[in-house]
Amino acid sequence: MSGEGNAVKVPPVPRAGTRVFAILGNPVAHSLSPAIQNAALRAAGLDGRYVAIACQPEDVAPVMRTLARAGGGGNVTVPHKGRAAATLDAAAAAVARTGACNTFWGEGARIRGDNTDVEGARRAVRALLAGPARGARVLLAGAGGGARAAVAALIDEDAAEVRVVNRTRARALAMAGEVGDARVGVAADARALEGQAFDLVLNATSLGLGSHDPLAVDLDRLGPVGAVMDMVYSPRGTRLTAAARERGIPAMDGGEMLLRQGAAAFELWWGREAPLAAMREALERARRTGRGSGRRSS
Repeated sequence: MSGEGNAVKVPPVPRAGTRVFAILGNPVAHSLSPAIQNAALRAAGLDGRYVAIACQPEDVAPVMRTLARAGGGGNVTVPHKGRAAATLDAAAAAVARTGACNTFWGEGARIRGDNTDVEGARRAVRALLAGPARGARVLLAGAGGGARAAVAALIDEDAAEVRVVNRTRARALAMAGEVGDARVGVAADARALEGQAFDLVLNATSLGLGSHDPLAVDLDRLGPVGAVMDMVYSPRGTRLTAAARERGIPAMDGGEMLLRQGAAAFELWWGREAPLAAMREALERARRTGRGSGRRSS
């Protein structure tokens, strides 16, 4: 197992019986998942430990197998979600739908896995809209892994239409074709969306990770917008969420999705409801200190 020098240090080996979980990625030192999950473990009084491990692609499968067979599991973040999906012995439907696995655990000698980004997006959208996205018209920017999770969640919520816009239109068309749902369409370009109204605008691109990035969506060129969700998160929100709020539009950054997908993972690992209040408090504390600025899921 190899990693970066700035990765979160692994704590001393826990006593026998402690279930060990880890987030695997590269880089991974930015991850807020250890803070959130360890707070959940403390609040629930569970004998577990959650750490971050920076690893190379060839290390993903053996690390997953070791953790799972020891009774633990973990999460997987970029760039390893596809490799994690290929490692599973038993995959949930969300993995097949997105081609990605971000949550895994052991069941005997088998590795089971899911993609809680789908459930995290579903729960976050519900929190923003104060209910399901049933019948909503959605503009989705992006066609990568985050966008695939969002599309799956929106279809599950019975959105009326998901219009996708992406810098590379061919990639968006490929994603829509793989989804195979008539409600998912692809815009020719941003100009084709001018003046159109949307109940929800959702950014699933990496725009916003850099402080000088342009906005993923120009809100001034659209018609009325009901709400804005940005999968990017930072301590003070993102430029897109700030732009939305300046225009009186309810907005949410990716912190809520991070929280909700972490809660869904906790529930899969432990078979009990996640202590969401404790997890949210840990997330907000980490955000106030500036940790995890400008990152997406994990």
